[in-house]
Amino acid sequence: MSTDRYSIFSVLREALRGHTGWKPAWREPEPKAEYDIVIVGGGGHGLATAHYLARVHGITNVAVVEKGWIGGGNVGRNTTIVRSNYLLPGNTPFYEHSMKLWEELEQDLNYNAMVSQRGVVNLFHSDGQRDAYARRGNAMRLHGVDAELLDVPELKRILPMLDFDNARFPIKGALRQRRGGTVRHDAVAWGYARAADGRGVDIIQNCEVTGFRIEAGRILGVETTRGFIGAKKVGLACAGNSSRVAAMAGLRLPIESHALQAFVSEGIKPFIDTVCTFGAGHFYISQSDKGGLVFGGDIDGYNSYAQRGNLPTIEDVAEGGMALMPAIGRVKLLRHWGGIMDMSMDGSPIIDRTPVAGLYLNAGWCYGGFKATPASGWCFAHLLATDAPHEVAAAYRLDRFATGRLIDEKGVGAQPNLH
Repeated sequence: MSTDRYSIFSVLREALRGHTGWKPAWREPEPKAEYDIVIVGGGGHGLATAHYLARVHGITNVAVVEKGWIGGGNVGRNTTIVRSNYLLPGNTPFYEHSMKLWEELEQDLNYNAMVSQRGVVNLFHSDGQRDAYARRGNAMRLHGVDAELLDVPELKRILPMLDFDNARFPIKGALRQRRGGTVRHDAVAWGYARAADGRGVDIIQNCEVTGFRIEAGRILGVETTRGFIGAKKVGLACAGNSSRVAAMAGLRLPIESHALQAFVSEGIKPFIDTVCTFGAGHFYISQSDKGGLVFGGDIDGYNSYAQRGNLPTIEDVAEGGMALMPAIGRVKLLRHWGGIMDMSMDGSPIIDRTPVAGLYLNAGWCYGGFKATPASGWCFAHLLATDAPHEVAAAYRLDRFATGRLIDEKGVGAQPNLH
């Protein structure tokens, strides 16, 4: 295990050594017989939970069990966008807490996660959208979140490649959050894994959960492909596989799983230096540090557990991109991939206890999973350590679907295929 701090001096030292002295970023431990807490899922949310359990709450007898390898799930299969430009009271404090954690993440983890606060620009194309974005911006500012409305001359200055003259989708302005931006997704996984491991957390890869041992309504541990692992508490952070894993404990979740595709083009010279979203279609785009255009759109409209997509969605995303900025039609698509989205019935997440004593749930992230990584880990760690919800995640109750306290951020109701 590497316990050395990364710094300019360590980089220079290893450069002089031919980079022969670097140690593995985390250990490869064998599972212990029992832990205080076992986290099922070694993605960004599970690793962040483990890190904050150790750093904030001092609980280090923790294992993160991952069926594959660290970075192989949704945390490495997204478009890297982070933002806190939400409207509803249940969401705004949570995502702003996440943004503040992003801003200090690299110092916290001692890891270069390539946090780039290049801004997020949401275009609007009608008077109705303008009013909706003005309302959202005002709600953000009432919660202490930065927001500003941009007019067309300002947009033409910062995004000259947009198609301003298309009468079908006239661009009338935008809502911008300057503090939003992008973060290198796989570096987030590696940084949290290294930091958690450095505090004594066991990260156990290639260890698939096959069942739960429950007696008298209380969790005793998890059955895995590497044997039974006892646990006083178990936290589920399984993203698109949440329903399948929870079913092993006899739970039926208000979640559907869908594939969400992401795309990257060949590398080109600097083209767009902010994140931009299309208000007349579902399309969002930014440019990576390697020059590739990174973009995405709608989920595939059918239930799936596959990490791949389908051609109709590729066509739909490409059409949205071409309608927004026709210049990208000359760029070659390099590759695309899919993540498994755990779509809840109202489009907002769940961080709560389950009816099984000692079993906790972190799921239903829909499109918001990556941007929520730090706050999700922070709040889930708080729940696991104290048995009480964190104040910024108090609305993310599992029973809200029974009580009617929905958080319908996008305003499309209980249709997960539309979120």
